[in-house]
Amino acid sequence: MAQYPIAIFVGSLRRESFNRKLAGAVAGLAPADFSFKDVPIGDLPLYNQDDDSCPPESVRRLKADIAAARGLLFVTPEYNRSIPGVLKNAIDHGSRPYGHSAWTGKPAGILGISVGIIGTALAQQHLRNILASLDVPTLGQPEAFIQMKENLFDEVGNIGRSSRPFLQSWVEKYAAWVRRHAAP
Repeated sequence: MAQYPIAIFVGSLRRESFNRKLAGAVAGLAPADFSFKDVPIGDLPLYNQDDDSCPPESVRRLKADIAAARGLLFVTPEYNRSIPGVLKNAIDHGSRPYGHSAWTGKPAGILGISVGIIGTALAQQHLRNILASLDVPTLGQPEAFIQMKENLFDEVGNIGRSSRPFLQSWVEKYAAWVRRHAAP
């Protein structure tokens, strides 16, 4: 078993999501002592405080997946200059009930890809603000605002040759961040 299990949260539900593809490709660049688990968020009901005392199975699973992780990786598109509602909903579920947040202290990294020239810069900034309020130490540098371009991925879905040095460096800094901040 890997020493550093990482929970991946992809903010897109689209079957052919660029962000899901990016998450898988970036996980392939990680050190051998890191493993990655895609945490499903599309089946979560809309957050309702009335359900805090008896959350549905999907919410219990979400919180168990967060608890089992030593680090978090958020890979999100940008919707209307912010994060997608499905991702915010998952974050709200994981943070409740008040005083019982599953997110607290889990080191995180944020990536995103878009066809737009600024990538997902605004979504990532909003996500950083949300995570800061939940006491999630988030890797600040390097930031990665990735534009979907030809050859970003190779023919089998790995990071392409021209993008690999930057993303490999990002993954190495993320791994060091997790090692420094992850609870034993």
